[in-house]
Amino acid sequence: MDYCRITDDVELGRDVKIFGFVNLYGCKIGDGTKLGAFVEVQKNAVIGKRCKISSHTFICEGVHIGDAVFVGHGVMFTNTLNPRAVNEAGELQTEEDWEVVPTYVEDGAYIGSGAVILCGITIGRNAAIGAGAVVTKDVPEGELWIGNPARFLRKATE
Repeated sequence: MDYCRITDDVELGRDVKIFGFVNLYGCKIGDGTKLGAFVEVQKNAVIGKRCKISSHTFICEGVHIGDAVFVGHGVMFTNTLNPRAVNEAGELQTEEDWEVVPTYVEDGAYIGSGAVILCGITIGRNAAIGAGAVVTKDVPEGELWIGNPARFLRKATE
């Protein structure tokens, strides 16, 4: 775990594998999960058991990932609907100035490399998100969605 930053408030399950340059704080990582290099997981994010989170992925506060989920390289999650640098007084925003909007990725889902997942949605059980997709609304269980904005292509098992 060379060059990793893992704060004392992180809950790591058994047999979690962490590669270099990972930043974890205030999050929970389930048993047997693997985190690639250059991954950041923020406070109040939860990753289930036996997940694979590929390199260069950002999992922000409010993201809840179920068990056996694959997250490809460079996936970005968001957690607010109205991002701003400053508040109404013109000062840099703090946690009090914005609301976290949760996102849920259910068990067995797959998210392709380079996807962007907007907050406030659910990606259903065993659903698949194609590489580079921008997901702006709920993805039903077992469906494959692709594109920008992401749209239904077919059942994920076809």
